[in-house]
Amino acid sequence: MSAARDKDCDVAIRITGLTNSFGEQVVHEDLSLDVRHGEILGVVGGSGTGKSVLMRSIIGLQRPDTGRIEVLGESILDGEEEDVSIRSRWGVLFQGGALFSTLTVAENVMVPLAEFYPNIDRKLRREIALYKIALSGLPEDAADKYPSELSGGMKKRAGLARALALDPDVLFLDEPTAGLDPIGAARFDALTRELQRTLGLTVFLITHDLDTLHEICDRVAVLADRKVIAIGTIPELLATDHPWIQEYFNGPRGRAAAVSHADEELKRKRLPASSKSRGFLR
Repeated sequence: MSAARDKDCDVAIRITGLTNSFGEQVVHEDLSLDVRHGEILGVVGGSGTGKSVLMRSIIGLQRPDTGRIEVLGESILDGEEEDVSIRSRWGVLFQGGALFSTLTVAENVMVPLAEFYPNIDRKLRREIALYKIALSGLPEDAADKYPSELSGGMKKRAGLARALALDPDVLFLDEPTAGLDPIGAARFDALTRELQRTLGLTVFLITHDLDTLHEICDRVAVLADRKVIAIGTIPELLATDHPWIQEYFNGPRGRAAAVSHADEELKRKRLPASSKSRGFLR
């Protein structure tokens, strides 16, 4: 197998020459991006850089003006049949959870199961839903609650359970820690990393949370000037001279997040091996 072929096999999402516009407003212009299999890729950018538009383009909710998008080796723009088949291989957590208010948590999680596997018995669908709810860290009694009865953090986890319903290969998370307190955000980050490791997920994560970027992202893609201007680890990004990157990561909040991350790394190194292996799925 050639080196080029090996490189292609390592890519879960490939975006080439993407342009998105709304009337005269051009959001993306000739944007290209590769997301590697099994990584957590953080996506950051200033307001109006089209982070959510990019995600919506990848999952087929926003048709771009031009460009090519491949997910797990399949184009999502070439035809309806391909688009439908590939949609079962990803899960999406939208901002705010996007739960159906008239359905319980379990019923929300069962929605994609009913859509893609209508012949599965309802009892089995519920059993699968209960497993996904537990996997997302929700208590058992949350299954029969309505979204209005949940806290903000619980709504996020319920949305995550639905995103995991079809055993996806790729997980899209849009601002998953927005609105959570620092403890809740840290717990969600830890859960995301644990799920990525145990389930072998590729995670596309839009966030403004600097702690999240430092704690769980393998690489970070920066959107500015209508395209991805840089991608790499945070130390690699800091080596660039783009003013937005420097202001974002070297500003007061960025420096505080870096110090906090360094402190957490030091604490982890001091933990005994048995403590490190317990995981977060509880």
